[in-house]
Amino acid sequence: MGLKTAGPGSISSGPVQAAAQGGEVAVAKAEKTAFDVKLEKFDAGAKIKIIKEVRSFTELGLKEAKDLVEKAPCVVKNGVKKEEGEGIVEKLKQLGATVALE
Repeated sequence: MGLKTAGPGSISSGPVQAAAQGGEVAVAKAEKTAFDVKLEKFDAGAKIKIIKEVRSFTELGLKEAKDLVEKAPCVVKNGVKKEEGEGIVEKLKQLGATVALE
């Protein structure tokens, strides 16, 4: 009755485990739904316009928005959807700010 035994190198779960781990990473990245808009720096000449824009998408008063903008780099909006965040980033970039969506 000739049963053959498998040698030590004939059974490998390496590629299967690697594929499973890669799938988990892709799922983790896809699940991110909340983003932060970070004001990195801005053109001093556009400061007033940037403060007005920050006020338009936050519920901050003039003084609070001014203080927030002046302490750049800082997060100006937390937990936004990607589409909303991209819109904010685009508006601030048009005004002369350097902004990141994190």
